[in-house]
Amino acid sequence: MKLIVLGLSLSSAWGNGHATTWRALLRAFAARGHDVLFLERDTPWYAAHRDLPEADFCRLALYRDLDELANWRREIAASDAVMVGSYVPEGVAVGRLVQRLAAGITVFYDIDTPVTLAKLARGEHDYISPELISRYDLYLSFTGGPTLRILEERHGTPRARVLYCSVDPARYPVLDRPCRWDLSYLGTWSADRQPALERLLLEPARRAPQLRCVVAGAQYPDGIDWPANVERIEHVAPDAHPGFYAASRFTLNVTRADMLRAGWSPSVRLFEAASCGTPVISDAWPGIEELFRPGEEILTATGADDVLAALDDRDGTRRARIGAAARARVLASHTAAHRAAELEAHLREAMAAAGEPVGLRRAEEQVIP
Repeated sequence: MKLIVLGLSLSSAWGNGHATTWRALLRAFAARGHDVLFLERDTPWYAAHRDLPEADFCRLALYRDLDELANWRREIAASDAVMVGSYVPEGVAVGRLVQRLAAGITVFYDIDTPVTLAKLARGEHDYISPELISRYDLYLSFTGGPTLRILEERHGTPRARVLYCSVDPARYPVLDRPCRWDLSYLGTWSADRQPALERLLLEPARRAPQLRCVVAGAQYPDGIDWPANVERIEHVAPDAHPGFYAASRFTLNVTRADMLRAGWSPSVRLFEAASCGTPVISDAWPGIEELFRPGEEILTATGADDVLAALDDRDGTRRARIGAAARARVLASHTAAHRAAELEAHLREAMAAAGEPVGLRRAEEQVIP
């Protein structure tokens, strides 16, 4: 299968969670024998922070603008599937171009589905519009549960399927490291996540000054009242994530407000930490129990008291038990190999529904100079 992906970024994981998702998924998809081309908008921000200038599992090419993207028209027309991701710059125009040129199926992969739906409700069409949704052959969603029905019934996509993020366990192994922090958090700053971070990490740190905590991630504004026992790290590159988790007794997961309300929206950090055998304390949301068993494979918290109770594990037995159970669950259900197989199945389903005459008709309608 020839697949072209137009995503936010593959080359840089700085300040975004998309790159690690794309890297794990496409590496595993290519390992199944498929050919992948990733087209990325060349932006100054990611150009200054590239940690994967070349990929060994796919072709990676940069384009400066829509005119330069149009130079890939022959490859787009010759591909079996073309997939556009959420938050792609000028995503509506990119989607229109893809839908006009593609002879194979067209796909939208929304790594931010609840945020997307909230934007659409406000009339904001930054990277997707109602007309495009109905014309994509397949809508892959980072969010499962009732959201899939909403996408089909309210927004007109002919086919909505869940494709959660995942982890490559070979790149996120269990490491033997001294514990440097009692509680860690790894994530870019977000205004709607900050209240949960305050409640579930900063407040416990203030109440228990003997705890050692860390917040790692970019774009945190000046003016945050960091407790003295909370270390700040500006950025942790993906290849350093396993060491970061290994140095954490527990790690925290907090969810953006739109995703919290929608439920069924796991962060890639859940799978990465679990693959490393580090137990996760997470805010609670609908559907979390379908991914990890609360109390056995993950701990949930609504406030500082819950977090402090979870951290009160003097002999480390609960930490070891939950971490091992979480890793076993990841290996059984949430690896990149699992997601690549799911992606292949979804693409083949959409191709079968479109049928060859549809592809031929599209090809005949296009004039590709």
